[in-house]
Amino acid sequence: MSTVDSGKAYHNNRVGPVMRAGDLALAVIEAAKLDNPGKDIFVDDKRAYIRIHAEQEMILRQSTIEEELGRPFRMNDLEVDLSSFAGQIESRDDSVRFYFTKKL
Repeated sequence: MSTVDSGKAYHNNRVGPVMRAGDLALAVIEAAKLDNPGKDIFVDDKRAYIRIHAEQEMILRQSTIEEELGRPFRMNDLEVDLSSFAGQIESRDDSVRFYFTKKL
C-alpha cells in the first residue's frame, strides 16, 4: 500500500463530469469534443465509470447530447449518471458548464 505525501499532492486544472459507464457517457464524450472546439478532451475509462475532463472549462450542450444519443434529452437527466465532477458547475436548462475560477 502506498501513501500520498500531502505536501506533494498532484494538482491540475482539469474539470468535467465523472459518469457511470453507458450510452449517455459515450454521448457526453462526443458532445464534449464538439462543444469545446480546440480543447483537448481527456477520457479516463475505469470500466464502471468514465472521467471526462478538459483544462479549465468544459461546456456540454443539450442539443449536442441529443444529437449524439439520437433521442430527446433533458439536462436534468445528466444527474442520473453523474457520479461526481471536478471543478465548479453551472447548470442551465440547455447546457452545463464545468469550470475553475482560479488556476492552480
